[in-house]
Amino acid sequence: MPGRQISGSETGVEFDLGKSITLVDADSDSAPIEKVRTAVNVTKEAVHAISITALETLREGAVFMGVIGSRGELLNPFTHIDAAIWSENSLPQDVIDSAYNYCEELTRREAGNFYHSFKYLPEEERRSIMAYYAFCRRADDIADGDYIDYFPGGSEDNQESIDYRTKIERLIDGRPVLERTSYNDKMSQLFYYRKKLSTAYGKFTSTDPIFIALKDTVNKYGISRQLLDDMISGMEEDFHRNRYETFEDLYSYCYKVASTVGLVCIEIYGYDDKSAREYAESWGIYMQLTNILRDVAEDIERDRIYLPIEDLNRYGISEDDLRSGKEILNHPGWKPFVSEFIARADKYRERGLKLFPLLDKSSRYSPAAMTTFYHSIMKKIEKNNGDVFSERTQLSKTEKIGLAAYIYVRYRFFAL
Repeated sequence: MPGRQISGSETGVEFDLGKSITLVDADSDSAPIEKVRTAVNVTKEAVHAISITALETLREGAVFMGVIGSRGELLNPFTHIDAAIWSENSLPQDVIDSAYNYCEELTRREAGNFYHSFKYLPEEERRSIMAYYAFCRRADDIADGDYIDYFPGGSEDNQESIDYRTKIERLIDGRPVLERTSYNDKMSQLFYYRKKLSTAYGKFTSTDPIFIALKDTVNKYGISRQLLDDMISGMEEDFHRNRYETFEDLYSYCYKVASTVGLVCIEIYGYDDKSAREYAESWGIYMQLTNILRDVAEDIERDRIYLPIEDLNRYGISEDDLRSGKEILNHPGWKPFVSEFIARADKYRERGLKLFPLLDKSSRYSPAAMTTFYHSIMKKIEKNNGDVFSERTQLSKTEKIGLAAYIYVRYRFFAL
């Protein structure tokens, strides 16, 4: 798709909003890596399977539980099953419902702003969106080291896992940015996470509730595996890269971790006009750019800088300036840099707004609410002269309720 130049009204900098990497060139440099990633699958001969009959026995022994424990903790209803897949090709509806319940409870606990935008969707769409959110949330938690995923029979010392990360490391230019032990552990977990993902597109079904629900969702809405694989690839990119020289470099990362989310969501929301895909990509870029600016302080503590280095250099901002915390607010280049960053992000927001009229009317509230929440966060950052260091910029409960009510009335009753 040819680039279309749009000038920022305040800065005079031209932003290329026509760039799209939705369709990956099979001859591109990334193709060998993607072939390694998408080749990850589960075979019945290589893993232990359990039958539904065995599950019934476990239920009778009072091992089968709901998704909330006696202390209010989130429980995996199948945590007692030491098998990677079910023997049967199809599962009873009550097992699938338990998996969806797990995803919904995880989303309620973890999603914050997103959960409030999801809960007013029609039931089938709501359950599917939350299954997809749970999939993304777990991948992100694995990448951040906040969650240890389990694949029965798998380990970082397994030869298949070693071969996978060795091939990826060989194909990527540069050494991992993580300490080696942490790198091996996280890459191994995401390798097995891809194995679980393969069950959503194959004849076997994972015993992980997230992938039980995800498989049902994939079958209902025909969601492309590439979009989900690309999202995991974005998580893996964080293990190999912690600086982005240009905005084009950053765009590629944002596409993987955020535009793919928008592209999956619209398959669930429903649309008829193919241009919805283009606008969904821009919508995802806007959401991720907001996250990046809001989380500058947190990211620098992890030795990560997502702000394009060449843009920082134009304003005379160094890494040491970013590490100085609130002191950077006195830097003459910080405020204009933030203004330019927000102006660029807002162009993607404006493009993303064109998506909403193309969606099914019953679904428009969800993305509109998410966008409004994030736009309000951006406006707060701008009002505070780019101060993302004193505290994390967020909306109060009262602000969320007020915005949610406004968007609900606008998009559910007036269907704008």
